[in-house]
Amino acid sequence: MNYIVFDDIQIRNQLKPFTFTKPVAGIRCGILTIAEKWEKVLHTKVSFLTENYLQTKFEDIATDNNLYINGAVCPDARLLSEISQLNDGEALVAGDTTLAIKTKEKLNFPIDYSRYGVKGFTATQLTILKNLPDIYLNNGNQIKADYLFVTQGRYTQPVTDPFTRIYAPENVFVEEGASIKAAIINAENGPVYIGKNATVQEGAIIIGPFSADEGSIVAWGSKMRANTTLGPFCRAGGEVGNSILTAYSNKAHDGFLGNSVIGEWCNLGANTNNSNLKNDYTDVKLYSYVSRQLEKSGELFCGLFMGDYTKAGISTMFNTGTVAGVCSNIFGAGFQNKHVPSFRWGGADSGYVPYRFDKATQVINETMKRRETQLSAADLQILQYIHETESSI
Repeated sequence: MNYIVFDDIQIRNQLKPFTFTKPVAGIRCGILTIAEKWEKVLHTKVSFLTENYLQTKFEDIATDNNLYINGAVCPDARLLSEISQLNDGEALVAGDTTLAIKTKEKLNFPIDYSRYGVKGFTATQLTILKNLPDIYLNNGNQIKADYLFVTQGRYTQPVTDPFTRIYAPENVFVEEGASIKAAIINAENGPVYIGKNATVQEGAIIIGPFSADEGSIVAWGSKMRANTTLGPFCRAGGEVGNSILTAYSNKAHDGFLGNSVIGEWCNLGANTNNSNLKNDYTDVKLYSYVSRQLEKSGELFCGLFMGDYTKAGISTMFNTGTVAGVCSNIFGAGFQNKHVPSFRWGGADSGYVPYRFDKATQVINETMKRRETQLSAADLQILQYIHETESSI
């Protein structure tokens, strides 16, 4: 069987700015991205069906025996069982969402679902990321689910530091090369995963569910609240709660980040803070890339959603429910706008101006050089497309 994770066009648009630069299944929720979850349970690599401009980097490999799986859906045992029983030309559907399609054909984006026979699926516990808040709302439960995938049948490395206190050590897993010193880790209400070569510095407090992936750093004196994920090679300090830093992103200094999702290669300057609750306790509105206006999120707690390669200067303040696009450089006094488009430079006080493509990519490469990497030709093509289609908005 050949497995391909596909983007539903409506869900894809609702999950921007993160899906500007990756398929839906590239979103991290829990310890792993959705694609990595499927690869764990299927014991094989998956390819991607997404928008054409992304396919150079995210390859679509089809054969004459394909099982297409919705990239917004997190796997579970019952769903796996139902998918395995699909017949050729049949689609597994829950409500208005197509979960999977079995076909001998190579499908094109966007998929025409009407061509397939429908097999109904009812599951109240199915995790589907359809809107931006779904990412952080499901993070805690997905940390718990991924923890089982990642640690099953394996043994944790011991924590030998005499000044570290661990509550419920049976729920803590430490990978090889990780360093933990003079920290407090409480895993009574959920697991704590410390990845390969990750560092938990002196005085850090961690409450599970929590994940710090390979090479990540929990800064000294920091407070990591429950349901928080640090993706590979991220750094987090200050106070972080119910939030995700996807990969290679930094919030190294004091400041609050709550109910938020930060993309790849982002940086939050010292004393950057976000609001995650309105002082009148009303529904938070979020910018929608579908309607191109603010829409009710249905959430009381809702913070910052920042696309890949965007940076915030020192003491930047983000309003409740702020959506920032890709490759922007945001700074200045006062609260920033609720929506900062892609490729913008400046702040609400002085105004946002277009961010030149050559300058933006130069800054990205200077940042990546510190990790001994650079933007690939495929990355540059993707960013060029986003610049051309979004910079005038």
